[in-house]
Formats: sequence, C-alpha cells, structure tokens
Amino acid sequence: MHLRKEVDLDFRLKGQSIEIFEIRPVWQGKGETHEIPVAKATFVRTRGAWRLYWQRSDLKWHRYEPLPEATAIETVVEEVDADPFGCFWG
Repeated sequence: MHLRKEVDLDFRLKGQSIEIFEIRPVWQGKGETHEIPVAKATFVRTRGAWRLYWQRSDLKWHRYEPLPEATAIETVVEEVDADPFGCFWG
C-alpha cells in the first residue's frame, strides 16, 4: 500500500479489450503521472476466447505467441503475472 505513490497498476476496458498498465510519477513532475502499458487482452466472440498481446519497442501491440488463446481471463492474468519470457514486466 505504501508504494502506491511510486507505482500502481490499473486497467481500462476498451470495446472487447482490457488494457493493463502501470501508473508512475513523472520524473521531477509535480504530482503528474504517466501510464506504462503492460498487456492487452481482447475477447474474440466468434472463438469464445481471449487473445493476449504485449507491446514491443515499436510501441505496437503484438500477439503473445506462447499463449495464443485462453478461454478464461484468469488464465491470461496468470500468464501476465508469471511473465516467463519477460515480455510484460521486463
């Protein structure tokens, strides 16, 4: 709880997608913050599955191939949390 001023996590819903991002204070900013994208999951209705994406250095979302699809959002969250390939948390 005491670290929330330094780093926090949040999410937003955009259409069929959930975007997860970090909130950090701007360096030498006076109360300003910025958002750092972590992951995006999009629900594909026709397949009844979630697709997971990560943001590469080109700042575009790319499919996360180790987990092509998941039927439960919990599976997606577990994969992002575990981050076995260092795609989400570095």
